[in-house]
Amino acid sequence: MSIKTFFLLVIAVLLASISTTFPTRIINAQTNSAKELAGLWEAKQRLGPDVRGTLLITQSKSGWQAEIAGRVAQAKTAGDSISFELADEQGKFRGKFDARRTKIVGHWIQPAIEFESGLPYASPVTLVKDKQNVWRGEVSPLEMTLTYYLMVKVRDDGTMGAFIKNPERNLGWTEYRVDHIEREGEAVRLVAANKGDEKGRVLAEGTYKSDAGGVLSIYFERGGTFDFTRVAADKMSDFYPRGRPTGSYIYNPPPKLDDGWQTASLEEVGISRAGIEKFVQMFVDAPTDSVNSPAVHGVLIARHGKLVLEEYFYGENREKAHDTRSASKSVAADLIGAAIYSGVPLKTSIPVYQVMNNGEFPPDLEPRKRAMTLEHLLTMSSGLDCDDYTSPEKSPGYEDNMWEQTEQPDFYKWTLALNVIRQPGEKAFYCSASPNLAGGVLARVAKQKTQELFQKLLAEPLQIKRYYLTLSPLEDYTMTGGARFLPRDFMKLGQVHVGGGVWNGRRIFTPEWSRRATSHLVDIGTGKYGYLWWVQDYKYKGRTVRAFFAGGNGGQVVMGIPDLDLVIAFYGGNYADRAGFKVQNVYVPEYILPAIDK
Repeated sequence: MSIKTFFLLVIAVLLASISTTFPTRIINAQTNSAKELAGLWEAKQRLGPDVRGTLLITQSKSGWQAEIAGRVAQAKTAGDSISFELADEQGKFRGKFDARRTKIVGHWIQPAIEFESGLPYASPVTLVKDKQNVWRGEVSPLEMTLTYYLMVKVRDDGTMGAFIKNPERNLGWTEYRVDHIEREGEAVRLVAANKGDEKGRVLAEGTYKSDAGGVLSIYFERGGTFDFTRVAADKMSDFYPRGRPTGSYIYNPPPKLDDGWQTASLEEVGISRAGIEKFVQMFVDAPTDSVNSPAVHGVLIARHGKLVLEEYFYGENREKAHDTRSASKSVAADLIGAAIYSGVPLKTSIPVYQVMNNGEFPPDLEPRKRAMTLEHLLTMSSGLDCDDYTSPEKSPGYEDNMWEQTEQPDFYKWTLALNVIRQPGEKAFYCSASPNLAGGVLARVAKQKTQELFQKLLAEPLQIKRYYLTLSPLEDYTMTGGARFLPRDFMKLGQVHVGGGVWNGRRIFTPEWSRRATSHLVDIGTGKYGYLWWVQDYKYKGRTVRAFFAGGNGGQVVMGIPDLDLVIAFYGGNYADRAGFKVQNVYVPEYILPAIDK
């Protein structure tokens, strides 16, 4: 063997040895690198419901029959009421005939969807009779989706940072606080930061198959397996405020629709166009660079009773009902005020336990419960052992405890059974069960369901045609929050109060009720509170103006400033994140008020 041949053989052996030891790991690591996953990924699932469309209720010699979306059910009547339920819990209807039996006004109850809110919703349906003894109406249930955006970026240290954005419930913050992504072969893991209680915990797992066209599939406990699609750099995506940076924002006045709003331009009502354009441009240009990035879904402004600004972001729009969270607690106060104005024999001084026990106090009722009135519920100063904010995990009356327990389907009874731990009126604590029980007091006195009262006393006069109310197991509209409204419709609640209880010339409740509901009556923590409306003062051009607002988790705010004849509405997606508080603490005082010229 020549020396040349010998050395060639030695080199071959060494190369073979190298290829079968540690370099194999290096090659595999490069082949399976998570860097291949860099970029934006999107996955969405439609959760339902499937039953929607034209509802027919027919009267014949054999009885009453309902038909919708190819499903048929027998309907039941009792007096002026009519109802039916589809098989397999696909939906229910509850309605009442008008005096001439030419209409049926009621609500469609869609089934709860586990992976979304887990709550059933009631939406309004009006059926009109034709000549063939058929009543016809349209069912438009709340469409449920679950969306995950996964952003993956290479960090300076070479690791693959990642975070999840979920517009419906902000699950990227509340349940899946992803710090980085790891890949080994086809296996992919979303991992939490190695700090605090997480310590690198794997939050979700899946697979990535590059040889199958780059399919990224990840399993989440909330929703199951999602197949992610890579979003190309030149493609639009609702991950961004307006799809992608779109240049300079140009203001246009909102269109006039058939919802009762008069419209005008900013200049016509004394608001600086330049100031508002700069304000909206800030949202258009907002970077989505972390799970905590502010996510304003919509901003609307009205002045002198006219809607002058309406802008939406992240795929939201005026035809999409938005979750109002606790902002819709304020509906309870407005509904009670409207009921009193309509003639329902109700006073804020009425004893709660007496009303809820058919006019008689329960025997041996302790004095503090006897002293509890409707006003105590409206101001969250009932004295009940209920605190949703300071220490909810220790509070028996915490809202989640009410929803999660199964022993008592009657939420009113569940709340009444709580202990009273202080004198009613002594101190206020944020308690979601309070507005719900206030709604129960109204329902008992009016002898009607809360959703029926809402339709008659608020929805119809305020020209609110589409809404979705959360229901208890006994099908009562739960006034704890979470109702969904079109953005322009929910904003009307603020306009009614700025108008002293009037909407488009129609009185909803008295000026006295409006003033008291939106005045500083109690303190909850560091906040001022009226009848389920928050109160806040702002500096404006050398003086102080009073504002009131309905506030909800995630950045849901409907605010009125009577001195400026101004109404502001924000909707957002920063659920369980303090970024949602920027609305009343930053956006209003630093951007909107300075734009009010006169």
